[in-house]
Amino acid sequence: MSEANAKLNAFPVFMRVEGEAVAIVGGGEEALAKARLLDQSSAVLRIITDAAEAELLNFIAATGAVHIDAAYDAAHLEGATLVFAASGEEALDRRVAADARRLGIPVNAVDRPELCDFFTPALVNRAPVAIAIGTEGAGPVLAQILRSRIDRMLSPSLGALATLAASFRGAAERLPKGNGRRRFWSDFFAGAPARAVEAGELSQAHDAALDLLVSNAPAAGHIALVGAGPGAEDLLTLRAHRFLMEADVIVYDALVPEAIVAMGRRDAERLPVGKRKGCHSKSQTEINALLVELGHAGKRVVRLKSGDPLVFGRAGEEMAALRDAGIAYEVVPGVTAAFAAAADFELPLTLRGVSSSMVFTTGHDLKGNSLPDWAKLAISGATVAVYMGRSVAAEVAGRLIEAGLSPDTAVAVVENASLGNRRRFHGTLADLPSLEARADLTGPVMTIIGDAVAGANFERSEPLAAHRHEGAASTAAEGVEQ
Repeated sequence: MSEANAKLNAFPVFMRVEGEAVAIVGGGEEALAKARLLDQSSAVLRIITDAAEAELLNFIAATGAVHIDAAYDAAHLEGATLVFAASGEEALDRRVAADARRLGIPVNAVDRPELCDFFTPALVNRAPVAIAIGTEGAGPVLAQILRSRIDRMLSPSLGALATLAASFRGAAERLPKGNGRRRFWSDFFAGAPARAVEAGELSQAHDAALDLLVSNAPAAGHIALVGAGPGAEDLLTLRAHRFLMEADVIVYDALVPEAIVAMGRRDAERLPVGKRKGCHSKSQTEINALLVELGHAGKRVVRLKSGDPLVFGRAGEEMAALRDAGIAYEVVPGVTAAFAAAADFELPLTLRGVSSSMVFTTGHDLKGNSLPDWAKLAISGATVAVYMGRSVAAEVAGRLIEAGLSPDTAVAVVENASLGNRRRFHGTLADLPSLEARADLTGPVMTIIGDAVAGANFERSEPLAAHRHEGAASTAAEGVEQ
């Protein structure tokens, strides 16, 4: 049979269990696992065992489940809506299954599919929303993997949003059928009410839903300033991924990998506005105007920024423009490159007794005539993370050494932090100027300077000193030829 015509051997249904008894026979791990699963419902749990283990007894005490502390008897099943045979003993489980069928009660026998009238799915619980995942013969491991993936995709606030939606169902039915009603629910689940619930503002969510109901006008635009992280797709936050899946438009920087942009909705419009050194496809003023224009058009926009939007991402200018234009926005943090670089080196950014403070800066901060205030922190032991500093590495090193930082201070450098093609280098502040001549370093470079760097793992990194000496030899050779 082709995949398109494949038939299910088990048909998924939802059983009403509110206030109904569900019997679980067993006193060990199997019974406890089923009890925990059923405790997500409003059923009355009836646990039947005269040999309950300590953890199960703790569960019964904590949840108020009914405990029949006696050897199993078929009479204990009477009045139950569902029965679980979870004793771990085949003979007893078979007896329980036979008794349940005789009483006309559906039964599930743990790890004994031949005795089961039904199977328990892997459950994603966002009550009153529930997603049940069954894999029939493929086994429970696959079901749990799928459950984990779906769980990450759904907002923790989905249940609260669904509850609010239920309270508006009657009122929404009075809207004109067709586009008006569909627009209300679309804007409800993807617009201001959903965002307010996500933020925990339930009263504000109710008011926003009322506004949609009264006006029945298209929802206002919304801009999410989203941190794309340092590059690796699996470092994107769950919230960032959810916004990408809901976006009408994705506006992204040059350093954001295509793989992350591709995680957005398939039909979303994608607008590159990248700025690299010496190559700006749009000025910051043009980007600000674009975001305002999209917001006024009622678009749901994700403004994807490399790393974290609030760390050298010019988010302040974009937020100011959106505030002035009255466009709703929010910020979704991302993993900034300094943290990814530190993880690549297993490098403690703070180290007890060595460094208790951090500085995030760009190499261009050291190009002025006076040292910035943070230079004093570096000299006193702070760990310094330098963004975009390859082309001014010599100036960074020279100014810090001139200010009093030891030339022997440890340095770690990462190109393409977090990615599979990352390259790691280590050395001292005196070695840092060799970076400027490294034309082979075409990806974003992060430099970390400080005594705490000495605690990093340098097993998979190259010494900067080797390139420093190669550069010196090359310069000498060029002098002879001239």
